[in-house]
Amino acid sequence: MLASFPLRQDARMTAELRIEIETPAPADMNAVAMQLAAYNASKSGGEMPDYLFIAARDAQGAIKGGVVGGTYLGWLSIQVFTLEDSLRGQGHGRRMMQLAEDEAVRRGCPRVFLETLSFQALPFYEKLGYQVHSKLEGFPPGGTRYALTKMLQAAPKVS
Repeated sequence: MLASFPLRQDARMTAELRIEIETPAPADMNAVAMQLAAYNASKSGGEMPDYLFIAARDAQGAIKGGVVGGTYLGWLSIQVFTLEDSLRGQGHGRRMMQLAEDEAVRRGCPRVFLETLSFQALPFYEKLGYQVHSKLEGFPPGGTRYALTKMLQAAPKVS
């Protein structure tokens, strides 16, 4: 699929801008993300996301779950949290979330934001003290998408 639109660069010159659906390439997706990050940094005093990755590995080093997110503008934002079914209900998820929250506080971010779908882990997050901030009915069809937040306890400052 290819659609072309003229791009006006200035009053004297125009160039062709191709807008098309492409097969995702990690380098290209990163270029788009970095363009947005640079724009956001220009509006937020230069702050850039500080990514967070927590891995749950078995004795052989295979990933069995993890947390992917980042701290940015005073918040820990969790994009991915997963744990293999066979490992659920044993406290591993709670420990991973505690580790993420502790790291957020260490980085100066006392608030957490995450999203979950109705068939995922809403009761788990609520047990950890997360509160539903908003919900979107019908996403996915027949279900609900929830946005949750949590205020963390900041460690006392040492003088």
